[in-house]
Amino acid sequence: MEKHFGLRIDGEVLAKFRYVCAYQGRSANSQIIQLILRFIADYEKKHEEIPLEDLEQFRQKHKS
Repeated sequence: MEKHFGLRIDGEVLAKFRYVCAYQGRSANSQIIQLILRFIADYEKKHEEIPLEDLEQFRQKHKS
């Protein structure tokens, strides 16, 4: 299920981020997704895979 996520960011930082993304041949959105996936993989490598039951409990606790 796709979700939308708003992000407040300094305009100059965003412009530089988009510049580097374009250089890499990616949109800012696809680059953010790659960074998030790497962040999760690093977490799970250090700890353990996040169980689906924990995700459901987290979603219920943090509904928005």
